[in-house]
Parts: sequence; C-alpha cells; structure tokens
Amino acid sequence: MRLSSDAFSENQPIPGEFAFAVIATPGPITLSGNRNPPLAWSDVPEGTQSFALIVSDPDVPSVGTDVNQAGRSVPHDLPRVDFTHWLLANLPADRRMIAAGEFSDGVTARGKTADGAHGSVQGLNDYTGWFAGDADMAGDYHGYDGPCPPWNDERMHHYSFTVYALSVPVLTLPERYNVADLRAAMAGHVLASASLMGRYTLNPAVTY
Repeated sequence: MRLSSDAFSENQPIPGEFAFAVIATPGPITLSGNRNPPLAWSDVPEGTQSFALIVSDPDVPSVGTDVNQAGRSVPHDLPRVDFTHWLLANLPADRRMIAAGEFSDGVTARGKTADGAHGSVQGLNDYTGWFAGDADMAGDYHGYDGPCPPWNDERMHHYSFTVYALSVPVLTLPERYNVADLRAAMAGHVLASASLMGRYTLNPAVTY
C-alpha cells in the first residue's frame, strides 16, 4: 500500500491549518483551523473489507513539569511517550481517500462525537486526558485533533499517519474505544498498512 497527502510530503512540515494551534504574534500560540489533512491511499490488497487509521505523535514529553512554562524549556533529551491524535475504524472498503476537513474542521470544545463519515466510528484521542482537568474544555475528544506540541519544546514533533487494510468489514469496539482497543481488535486482520510522517513545532527556535 501507499499513503500520500496533497498537504505535505514525507518528513515535511504539516501546514498550520491542519494543526490544533499555530505560533501567534504576540505569542506564544493561538488556536488554528484544526482540519484533518487530505489523505489518499493506493495499491490496496485483494480481500480488503474495511480500513482503519491511527495518527500519533511519539515525541510527547513524558514529564509535564516544564511544558508551556514561561522562562523554561522542555529538554530535547527528555524521554518521550506516544500521544494519539486520531482513531478511525470501519471505513468502507471502496474508500481510497479522505478529503481535507472531512472529519474535523475547527476546534470543538469538549470534543467531537464518535460518529464519522461513511459509517465509520472514531475513537478517543489523547486530548481527552489532556483536558480532563479543564472546566472549559474537558470532554470526550473523538476523531481528529491536530498537532499542538509544547511551545517551549526543544524537540521537533513527528506525526505518523497510518492506514490499515483489514480483512473484516466491521471491527467490534467499545463505544469509547482507545488506541489499545483498536490495535487489539485489528490483531490478525491486517492485510497491509501504509504510513506517512509529517513534522510540526510551535517553538520558533526549532527549525524545520
């Protein structure tokens, strides 16, 4: 399989319209378009009955003490963890693309619903946990919410978009499924996969 996007190429910057936030003047950041980027895939194997999608950032700080704190920075060598930005399952087998903004077009306080286009279902991304203690933003964040790395992070963040071709038309998933639930449901059903990686930073001192 092959995966591509009209918005960015492999290991290239993700445009700000597809991010949760962008650098602001005065700063440090402001909310952005939060549109899902366009994706297209090809060379799908025979027997494919549905598709799933996982988007994640493996560069998230493992310790949040210095995150977005004025006068401090998140060290480049700090251990990192994975942060899920989008989970999508049960996308029909006849689909070969996702249009820009088709699943997300703007920041939705308290999160979007699980219902996706074309009968698909969207899982919880990790903004659910990030905003859990915020009275104005707390909620279940289903579907796509774009890049918003710490604006004082010394490390460039990398966003992996992976489409999976599956041998079953429907995955059995909890209503509020997470990435572990999706991976468990896909086990033994993946015929092929394809990935695309984009980069993003909100730190002006980190260059592309």
